Amino acid sequence: MAAISGGKSYHHGDLRNALICAAVDLAREGGPERVVLREAARRVCVSPTAAYRHFDGQGELLGAVKAHAQRELAEAMERAADGAPGADDPATAAELRLAALGRAYVGFALDHSGLFRAAFCTPRPACGEEWNPGGRAPRPEPEIRAFTLLTDALAALARARRVLPACRTAAEAAACSAVHGLSLLLLEGPLRRLPAQRREDVVESTLAMVVSGARVGRAARDARA
Repeated sequence: MAAISGGKSYHHGDLRNALICAAVDLAREGGPERVVLREAARRVCVSPTAAYRHFDGQGELLGAVKAHAQRELAEAMERAADGAPGADDPATAAELRLAALGRAYVGFALDHSGLFRAAFCTPRPACGEEWNPGGRAPRPEPEIRAFTLLTDALAALARARRVLPACRTAAEAAACSAVHGLSLLLLEGPLRRLPAQRREDVVESTLAMVVSGARVGRAARDARA
């Protein structure tokens, strides 16, 4: 049987998944703060009691939304990287892929701000709600695939001898910090009021710095040699 809510069809043959789908919609609308177990239950037309059979509480439901949001972010990045221009030179190809991944990361944050914030939230019990009252073991923190994609691109640069192995950790931290920090500045920080063209210029300039910065360690090492 399907329940219709907000134009969406939820199939109660898998109530847990239906509740997650409803909660993801809530996150799209208003970020992690909007994810409430009772509201998800209302949207799929079941009682809160039925929902609590599948989730220990709001924190566990938000954890499922977080994992889903992280998957959507990574998938958007992978699609962008797959569509990046090719290049005969492996190093140039790796740089283009790194830039595409970073561009998609920031783009996802701007286009899906509620899900982006949910992807990096810290699920906690709701006020007055016990943590894990059903006795189920807490779910492990999901791998942040988005960051793995960025570090894999830097590994490709290292294989192409554009990044020194000794500099990889610093390059990875710099690349991840740049795209994540820029996303937050554009969403909630002093850059949020930039006009569209200026915002695009800032994104491209930052990505150019990420790519060029990955080469700095090798360039400095070569200059000293």
